[in-house]
Amino acid sequence: MTIKRKQLWQLIIGGLLLLALAGTIWFIFSNSMQPARVSSNSSQRVLRTLQELLRRLGHPGAAASLTEHAVRKAAHFCEYSLEGFLLLLTTRAVTGHAWRFISWPALAGLLTALTDETIQLFSGGRSSQVTDIWIDFGGVVTGMALALALLWLIGLLLGRRRPASRHG
Repeated sequence: MTIKRKQLWQLIIGGLLLLALAGTIWFIFSNSMQPARVSSNSSQRVLRTLQELLRRLGHPGAAASLTEHAVRKAAHFCEYSLEGFLLLLTTRAVTGHAWRFISWPALAGLLTALTDETIQLFSGGRSSQVTDIWIDFGGVVTGMALALALLWLIGLLLGRRRPASRHG
């Protein structure tokens, strides 16, 4: 593959990742702008769906013990895991490095979590929780770790090796 063609593919992939990242952040923020009643209705629909799925899988006890609170916290974690995954892959696509700039996606994810909780202060009936920021950031770090694992696996499958150290 020629250099120009490779650069074009990197630009396309980086652009697609950036669009997916922007969509994910928009989704997170739009959920936080919903009044408490609307947000709770959404969580209850997901709760009922998960409970039905657990019952069909033969786990009625797990279905009965699943709560709206657990669904909401799991949703926070999952949304932010996706964000962390996309943040790291976008950083890799734009800079060509994952480890060298690893603090960038971590900081961006933390800032998204802080902004998200601040938005909730202005949404009817909602509140801001420090624990949610920690859950969100845990999701970001998990997503970043999954992206690093994916990049490592792709490197193994494509037979890429790390360049030899200059010191030995």
